[in-house]
Order: sequence, then structure tokens, then C-alpha cells
Amino acid sequence: MAIEIVVRTVRCHPMNATDFTKTRALTGESSGFCDPVLSVEDYARLREYAMNDELADELDRAIVVQRERVPDDVVTMNARCSYLDERLGTQREIELVFPEEADPAAGKVSVLTPVGSALIGLRVGQEIAWDFPDGSVRRLKVTGVCKATA
Repeated sequence: MAIEIVVRTVRCHPMNATDFTKTRALTGESSGFCDPVLSVEDYARLREYAMNDELADELDRAIVVQRERVPDDVVTMNARCSYLDERLGTQREIELVFPEEADPAAGKVSVLTPVGSALIGLRVGQEIAWDFPDGSVRRLKVTGVCKATA
């Protein structure tokens, strides 16, 4: 029996708000689709849960920065965010949490759910097309973010 060991190194980008603006301008993506932005701490903890293929894909393409460099309009762990499901035409507000903190009745959605994996790291105005377990593809657009107080 062969055991495969995968080692990932993460290069932390020393970006500031100006750098994010330049990056988005270069790619032509001021809104719409763009790589997710994650703090080093969230990235490291989320890697523990990356058995979920969708979450692993998002982490693989993430821009990883120090927590203080994550812009205020980015959906992070424990942030409250509102999003629009453009296919259904519904708006919802949730708090994105780690699996053990999930409580759907209280609006606390696990990052391992389709919605949670889709929203992590997106900025206000960005959207993502996401496959849901029922076979539908939904376009989710972030409309607001409120960071958790420390």
C-alpha cells in the first residue's frame, strides 16, 4: 500500500489596499470573478478541512496575506456577510464559521457547505458560479461584509 504525502508551502503576500487595487486592475476584475483572499491563520486552519474538493480548490487559488492586510470587504471566517443568489433572486445574511460552530437556525453557516465554500475570500461586489448538491449551478454575489469584533 503506497502512501502519498503532499506538502504545500504558502507564500504570504505582503499586500496592502493599493496592491489589491493594482492586482484587480491588471486582471480587469474590479468586481466579478477573482481569486479569494485569506489570512494566513484562516488558510492554515481551513487546510485541515480541505478534504472537501470545492474548499480545496478555493484554497489552492487563494491569495494568502497577513490578517491585518485582508481588506475589510472580504468574507473571512466569523464575518457576517450578505449575498444575493442571482438564480433564485434571494438575499441572505449569514455568519461564516468553522464546522463545529455551525448553527443554521442562528444563521451560522459552515465553510464546508456549498454556500460557505463559495463565499470564503470573496469581496463585496464579487460573484461566483457554484455547483450545488441538487445539480443546480447558482451565481452568488457578495453584497456586504461585517467583520467579527475581536
